[in-house]
Amino acid sequence: MSAGCVVSAQAAASCGSLQVPVLFPEQGSTDGGNCPAGDNRAEQDVSTQSIDTTAGALGWRMFSWSVTFLTFAFLLNNFLTYWAGLPGAAAALSGGGAAAWVQLLMYPVAIALGVMMVQRSRALALRADAARFYAVTAFIIRWAFFSVLLVGLADAIISLLRVEGVLENVVGTNIAGELGRPQFRGLWLHIPLCVVSIALAAMFRRTLGFIWLSLLVVIAELLIVFTRFIFSYEQAYMGDLVRFWYAALFLFASAYTLIEEGHVRVDVLYAGFPERRKGLVNHWGSILLGMTLCAVIMWFGMEGKASIINSPLLNFEVSQSGFGMYTKYMMAGFLAVFAVSMMIQFAGYLLEAIADRRGEPGKREVANPGGH
Repeated sequence: MSAGCVVSAQAAASCGSLQVPVLFPEQGSTDGGNCPAGDNRAEQDVSTQSIDTTAGALGWRMFSWSVTFLTFAFLLNNFLTYWAGLPGAAAALSGGGAAAWVQLLMYPVAIALGVMMVQRSRALALRADAARFYAVTAFIIRWAFFSVLLVGLADAIISLLRVEGVLENVVGTNIAGELGRPQFRGLWLHIPLCVVSIALAAMFRRTLGFIWLSLLVVIAELLIVFTRFIFSYEQAYMGDLVRFWYAALFLFASAYTLIEEGHVRVDVLYAGFPERRKGLVNHWGSILLGMTLCAVIMWFGMEGKASIINSPLLNFEVSQSGFGMYTKYMMAGFLAVFAVSMMIQFAGYLLEAIADRRGEPGKREVANPGGH
């Protein structure tokens, strides 16, 4: 059987009894059952459609990877500008010097890296490429989980020792005094623990840790209840630990919940759409709503030293609760982790949606999709 008979419904009916899927109905029809004439037209249609589909898939893959690399370029520029003291990409055209131009060139380089990433794996399917985005997001979330776990425990222990007046006996008078300064505790305790968390995230790859973080939140809250009502004991750091872990749980789990269809959809029409139309909605929704939201959070949160994310991080901002935990500034950073992880997840979700719109095989089965 010829290729035209495979594609055309009429050719399949007239040229043989083999049942094949109808991919392009009403194309390549024959005149009076003349199969060869229909075959030529059908082969031409298939060839053109295949080229357009491949080009479109490559284009959207390049878009997703370029957005991802641009996100990391923006974060690197933000660090170099406000932490390392470089002039910033915006100063390239106003006398910022070579450093400013290097920072500005990071953005076209990021786009080029996105294109190169796709060119090196042209044969990769959309769903397979989406899985690579999910793997990147999973690593970021694992790192964030271990970071808040280690930092939360270490900071809570130090706050406990300070409250009970025994910290000097453990670490000495000088170190105890330094640990009372947010900058010292952040630079010499929190940041090293976050670096160690990178190695832990690479070693433990089987889980994202959401269940364990939820359990820790419950344990920390129960500890407050028991100590308050049984021993009449409660300190500020205990409530700080619950808020610290709960904020991390809420913001870090969002990206995972997105791909598992766990977010609640309040809709009237979407639930009744066929799969391809759902793919179309998710396709443009990922760009116009999802990626835009993440970009707004990063831009307004990191546009200057006084922005809502940069300012607490730069100043190691802490709460005014006496001997509470010194982690308030990190909770501002949770917004950045949320925006970055969601941006990368939306990049992968976009490719999944395009694959759904085109009816490509291999769609993931979600066990318990979110309510509508």
